[in-house]
Amino acid sequence: MTTSGPTTQDMLDERYGRGRSPRRRAAIVIGLVVALVAVGLFAWMTVSNSLDAVSADTTSYEVVDEHSVRLDFQISGPVGRSVACALEAQDEQHGVVGWRVVEYPASDLHARAFHEVIPTTALATTGFVNACWVT
Repeated sequence: MTTSGPTTQDMLDERYGRGRSPRRRAAIVIGLVVALVAVGLFAWMTVSNSLDAVSADTTSYEVVDEHSVRLDFQISGPVGRSVACALEAQDEQHGVVGWRVVEYPASDLHARAFHEVIPTTALATTGFVNACWVT
């Protein structure tokens, strides 16, 4: 005797959501598309941020007197983009005694070296590049 009804396996699959319904396939496809879009967006944001990245290295500093610090540094940044840097001088207690923002025009060079003087309000013990960014 044979029955034409659902098998035990079919009933279990339906009960526990293991069936191969079109809705489930659509949900899986939509989930995969959303995941791929999210990964692509993250990759684009990472690449676009790194294209505008500027790195700076202080190569030396000299405390000229109680009113100024000479700072030598180099920057590496995107070619053809202008760059600004915040220069800082600090005293023994790491208090800021001098601050200067300088802007540099766009260049065909990836790496450039600069010499700047930071005016100070008191005797400084150090000078350095605080940050640089594309303008």
